[in-house]
Amino acid sequence: MNRAEIVESLKKIVGPDRVITEEGLLKEASVDRFRKYENICGVYTQPLPAAILYVEKSAEVAELLKWASSQGVNLVPRAGVSATEGGLETVVPDSVVVDCSRMKRIISIDPVNMQATCEAGVSLQVLDDKCRALGLTTGHSPQSKPLALMGGLVATRSIGQFSTLYGGIEDMLVGLEAVFPNGQITRIKNVPRRAAGPDIRQVVLGNEGGLCYITEVTVKLFPYYPENNHFMGYLLADMKLGFEILREVMVKGYKPSIARLYDHEDGAYHFSHFAGDNCVLIFMAEGPAGVAQATAAGIKALVEAHPECQAVDPKHIERWFAHLNWDPKAIAEERVEIKETQNIGHTTEISANWSELYPIYQAVIKRVRAEVPDLTLLGGHSSHGYINGANIYFVYYYNLVNIKPEEEISKYHLAIKKIIVEETLARGGSMCHHHGVGKHRVAWIKEEYGSSYYILKTLKEAFDPNKIMNMGDIWPIE
Repeated sequence: MNRAEIVESLKKIVGPDRVITEEGLLKEASVDRFRKYENICGVYTQPLPAAILYVEKSAEVAELLKWASSQGVNLVPRAGVSATEGGLETVVPDSVVVDCSRMKRIISIDPVNMQATCEAGVSLQVLDDKCRALGLTTGHSPQSKPLALMGGLVATRSIGQFSTLYGGIEDMLVGLEAVFPNGQITRIKNVPRRAAGPDIRQVVLGNEGGLCYITEVTVKLFPYYPENNHFMGYLLADMKLGFEILREVMVKGYKPSIARLYDHEDGAYHFSHFAGDNCVLIFMAEGPAGVAQATAAGIKALVEAHPECQAVDPKHIERWFAHLNWDPKAIAEERVEIKETQNIGHTTEISANWSELYPIYQAVIKRVRAEVPDLTLLGGHSSHGYINGANIYFVYYYNLVNIKPEEEISKYHLAIKKIIVEETLARGGSMCHHHGVGKHRVAWIKEEYGSSYYILKTLKEAFDPNKIMNMGDIWPIE
């Protein structure tokens, strides 16, 4: 089908008022935050979609997917537009961006069964604010919370800043509704646990719009006790000791909601008023008063057994905590600052077992400094801990020197990402901890999966045989 035929077909499915073809909006819809410098400069290098379509009901999604599958039209599911790995890029000409942001009905907040059910386009910020007014919380708080929508969080296997206590979205998800490319509407029921075969939620979780379209989710709720929060911060000389302390905290069985380690460059960026040239350890304990107190006391005793660690005023950490999330105003200001200073920053996150974290950190920092020019900041932090390992969130800024906007990605961003992925995979880690594969880590997907790539490939072939779901994301275009 040509572009005009696609647009006319879409209008018949949802009506003309929900099919957007304005060129400026199509340009913006062709990318996500991965290409923010190109976007800031008004340069768009990806094929433009044929349209942006707003869906409001599961039945519409089913009709749309069935039509697209029959016609071979690529669909790119979209939620809160906070993606950072190119997952929303329209790499196939005349794709259709399918936006769920109008599916924003909160179906129920259930304090008896401790779960909330909502449509995919519900804002996490809105849902959690309503829950907190009832003394409850989702426990989920990614930095993108003011922008993120519930369907996108499930589709990208999101994680929040309190994950060490509450887990990632995969631990919070109870059930869901999703539509598959043949038009089949499927519902996974809301129960605490079941052993009736494989956990089929995992087919949908993290599929990044490559297998199906999520229309409804149910997540767990938890009691909310902000008055019981305990903040702790420490300065120390090196990351090796910091990783060792994080491991002790996790292995001993403590469950702080926040357990973070910043190296000296990343620490100076976030905590310039007290960090100096030190690494920074941060913890927060929360929950019922007795649990929070015991958790905080145990962690303090463990850390203070290392005389190299110097405690800082907890008020510094509390003030930092109050400004964790993205501010839409700050995002707009960042765009202006990037254009004026010609300095830009990105991040890449990985995960690995405890024994490999520090070697990966060392190898990445060494290679990036040696191989990539014009760096103004290169550091990292660990922000999500587990009993068997943790993540590293590499942070890098660089000056844009003598390049066109479309050259920034290859000269700097992907050059750094390549080093991070290579050093992580070489030591058995995962190349993406929570931002997903997108379209800029897909080149390494077979190496990431190894022999289990057979399972991933078979899922795509079974559920999306006509390859109409977000092509080039997770599953490479062969």
